[in-house]
Amino acid sequence: MRIAIFHDYIGAIGGGEKLVLTLARGLGADVITTDVDEDSVKKMGFEDVNIISLGETVKLPPLKQISASLRFAMCNFSKKYDFFIFSGNWAHFAARRHKPNLYYCHTPVRAFYDLYDIFLQRQSIITKPLFMIWVAIHRPVAEYYMKHVERILTNSKNTQFRVQKYLHRDAKVIYPPIDTSKYYFREFGDFWLSVNRLYPEKRVELQIEAFRLMPEEKLIIVGGYAEGDHASKYAEKIKHNLPENVKIHGTVTEKELMDLYAMCRGLIATAMDEDFGMTPIEAMAAGKPVICVREGGYTESVLNGITGLLIEPDTKDIIRAINIISKNPREYRRTCVEQAGNFDISIFIKRMKEKIDAAY
Repeated sequence: MRIAIFHDYIGAIGGGEKLVLTLARGLGADVITTDVDEDSVKKMGFEDVNIISLGETVKLPPLKQISASLRFAMCNFSKKYDFFIFSGNWAHFAARRHKPNLYYCHTPVRAFYDLYDIFLQRQSIITKPLFMIWVAIHRPVAEYYMKHVERILTNSKNTQFRVQKYLHRDAKVIYPPIDTSKYYFREFGDFWLSVNRLYPEKRVELQIEAFRLMPEEKLIIVGGYAEGDHASKYAEKIKHNLPENVKIHGTVTEKELMDLYAMCRGLIATAMDEDFGMTPIEAMAAGKPVICVREGGYTESVLNGITGLLIEPDTKDIIRAINIISKNPREYRRTCVEQAGNFDISIFIKRMKEKIDAAY
């Protein structure tokens, strides 16, 4: 069976991009997208995946999102493949011409729904009316193309609830994949690790402020942002206001990331109502405890007090959790590895193949 996976853009590598490239490799599928950052693909070790670009997007929001939507709506690969999978916020605009299909939904577009008010507050006097007009026009168009999606899978019970609430569709949960065989333990080092895109909804500033109050501790932040996305101003702001004990490494190679997981003391994740969150499982696969906010998908993967701690999104709570785990991080190692095994890539690929076969 010839399978194509449509995904918005392959830019700064995050959980969604890793999932798509992992799925493409597991299915022998092609990835069809818009922007492609070849350097990020190479650093993550996915050079073997065939990626087809529909062309570059306009690097200015919301023109970036609009141009991506148009490229997917206008393309036609219906005669080249037997089955189609959509991933991301705009790729499903290809659904009308590409069937049979299914949509792996990372989340309904948060700027359209649950985070609309927050995104609106971030706008300036000039951009606020433009943002409102964009949402008013783009949201119903996106919902129209969603009607051509035949089945929906999603990454967590948290996102399953959003799909039902905002898209009025049922979705089956298949947790994202982690290749647990790649992760290893080396030591409980002298630094904490944070792995995420530099987006406002990741609330990296909470981590930075906590470590500003703990000069004796160290934090390494791994992650970047794509040109033209909504995070550019936020990322530049935090990058230029760092205490000496916090370092931002940007995008790193897969080998460098594995080494950081292997040598850190633990992981810190503070994303706002995260869809699922793959980084805590990656850290646990390396035998490292995690500190995550008690929100979203983190509550489905982190065993509070067993593989780490679930906390409130507050600098004081981050400091408290760091002090608790630092006393004896070794006590979490075995249970962390065991829990990560429940999300192994083999389970994900097997379940996806079952859903594709049933749909086809």
